[in-house]
Amino acid sequence: MSVRETIKNQIISALQGAKFPIGSPEELLSAFPDGANTTCRAEGIEVTAGEAGKLLTPEDFPFQSAEEVAETIVSRAKL
Repeated sequence: MSVRETIKNQIISALQGAKFPIGSPEELLSAFPDGANTTCRAEGIEVTAGEAGKLLTPEDFPFQSAEEVAETIVSRAKL
């Protein structure tokens, strides 16, 4: 599995219990199990939810699904 797919799957898994739509960065961070400190790791790459959140813009919200969040983050991170 590629780094992109691994990170994407970890984000989706971390947001499994989240209620969508998510309308703000604050709501998104609070949806992660450890908030901004939730960490995804793959092949020496480590990304926290707080760091990933910096890749998002107000126009990205609302998110309708965990898959949408994950795809947006990995695309912006150029993974």
